[in-house]
Amino acid sequence: MRSSPSLARLLRNLGVAAFALLLLTFVLGPLLWLGTHAFAGTWTYPNLGPDSWTLRWWEAVFTDAGLGQAVQNSLLISPVVVLCSALICLPAAYAFARFEFPGRRAFLIGLFATNAFPRMGLFATLASLYYALGLMNTVVGIVIVQLLGTIVFMTWIPAAAFSAVPRSLEEAARDAGASRLRVFFTVTLRLALPGILVGAVMAFLAAFDEAQGTYLVGAPDVLTMPTEMYTLVLNYPKQVAAVFSILLAIPSVVLLLAVRKHVMGGQLAEGFQLK
Repeated sequence: MRSSPSLARLLRNLGVAAFALLLLTFVLGPLLWLGTHAFAGTWTYPNLGPDSWTLRWWEAVFTDAGLGQAVQNSLLISPVVVLCSALICLPAAYAFARFEFPGRRAFLIGLFATNAFPRMGLFATLASLYYALGLMNTVVGIVIVQLLGTIVFMTWIPAAAFSAVPRSLEEAARDAGASRLRVFFTVTLRLALPGILVGAVMAFLAAFDEAQGTYLVGAPDVLTMPTEMYTLVLNYPKQVAAVFSILLAIPSVVLLLAVRKHVMGGQLAEGFQLK
């Protein structure tokens, strides 16, 4: 017997609602767990909520010199990584967008493929080179390691942004007497800036959240917020780890909200459709 259209619509709506509820649980569940434990004093089974509430875990984080140094390292190193990535990758992105040259597609695929394999083997290989160059336990070594994870974002997304700039606008500016340099800064770069901004934010998040290579190269002298989480999970109460996790998530949330218009507008997706 064929089901009626109303029944099929009801089943479809129930399926969508169940999927949305499951997605909401996986997204908000961990955040709710972190938020509750960050302010929980004690929490004994089988109580559904904490027995008491406190701010002492926040005080423990903000007064711990080691944790404070990790926060400072992350907030200083990640912008440096993004700046270095921009200086290296933006000229390459412009070249990929505006010029045809032998091996162009192979280079593009190679950049994207660097994120397709586990990096721990690469980091272990780099460690031996770092020992020979004296880069272990140095900020420069950490910058290089974190830079590896930003290249794909700072190349693909800006390249797509440069490619989307109409050449007719550049030609019109040239016909009006503008120099090539002025055309680039006033037309090309200005129109491509939203895509470059999205690439920079994604690069910052990749550098800010990088843990494995940073820990291998920097520990125990130079620790960042993600690498400090290893110590927190092993040696601190879980409430302290919850507080630090919230602090670790704040820059990501703020930056994503700042560029949400461009991400929702397709700048991120367009970056991975570059041909």
